[in-house]
Amino acid sequence: MYMDAVVIAGIATVLLMVGFFVGVGIFVIKDQKEHGHRDTKEGKHGQKPI
Repeated sequence: MYMDAVVIAGIATVLLMVGFFVGVGIFVIKDQKEHGHRDTKEGKHGQKPI
């Protein structure tokens, strides 16, 4: 396969996007574990007026 600058830039772009989404996923998982489930809902509609 011929590797020119466009192919290398495309592979780098895909790797950066994958790294970004993995980083966001790790952040969300850590934040979820830190704060836990804050369930303040009372009944079906929560505390909001119907």
